[in-house]
Amino acid sequence: MSEIAFLGAVELGLVYAFVGIGVYLAFRVLDFPDLTVDGSFPLGAAVAGVLFVSGLDPWTASLAAILAGACAGLVTATLNQRFGILHLLASILTMIALFSINLRVMGRPNIALINQPTILSPFYGLGLPEQYVRPLVVLVMVVIAVILVARFLNSDFGLAMRATGVNPRMARAQGIDTGVHIYVGMALANGLVGLAGALFAQTNGFADVTTGIGTIVVGLAAVIVGETLFRPRLVIWALVGCVVGSVIYRIAIQFALSADAIGLQASDLNLVTAVLVAVALILPRLRRGRAAA
Repeated sequence: MSEIAFLGAVELGLVYAFVGIGVYLAFRVLDFPDLTVDGSFPLGAAVAGVLFVSGLDPWTASLAAILAGACAGLVTATLNQRFGILHLLASILTMIALFSINLRVMGRPNIALINQPTILSPFYGLGLPEQYVRPLVVLVMVVIAVILVARFLNSDFGLAMRATGVNPRMARAQGIDTGVHIYVGMALANGLVGLAGALFAQTNGFADVTTGIGTIVVGLAAVIVGETLFRPRLVIWALVGCVVGSVIYRIAIQFALSADAIGLQASDLNLVTAVLVAVALILPRLRRGRAAA
């Protein structure tokens, strides 16, 4: 694997770290199986892309992408909480609807953003090569997100949200409004995914309606790999695990596709993804089996 390919994998892993954190909030904190991310990721890219082309500054466009992703999460939460639709089915319905909405937002299947200014543009003139600037800037953003989310989850409201995911009946008995916490948690989770979509569009130079396919698998892989490596007991380490797991996952995929001896091609990406996620799921079971023996 070349240095450029390695740095590209790290950069993409850091972008998808926001997805991993969002999936962690939904699946682990709220215990809410959420497939909305397959739609909110390209929604963030679509909203940001359209605003870039319209001349809006990158930071405001990225904020709009966060708000759009948060709205998608609120729709899923509303279908579940207000209308009693099963959480998994509610997220699937939102994901399906978002495919058409993303087409409406962009007006076409994809938008080219090659010559548009991005949040990375001001950092290119600092003397570092471009291939180093991009992952470093995204890394700083990821670190800030991890710190903010960790502080939020350790606040009184965040602790109540965690209680909602662990035991909603007991949480309600303690006077916690579990519905409000699900709304906020789903909005926060998909807002982070929307930000990931906006960053993906800026770092790759395009927004496409199909970029969300398999996003949930990438997010779950980041969470599972991180938990396998760190076995976290604290929230901060669980979030760090999501980031590290996302980066390792992307590096592993890049390595597998770059290994000529294996004979894999770019078209085998989904196969490699499935195998890596399966391995990440199997390893903890093997460890528990050995410990029990």
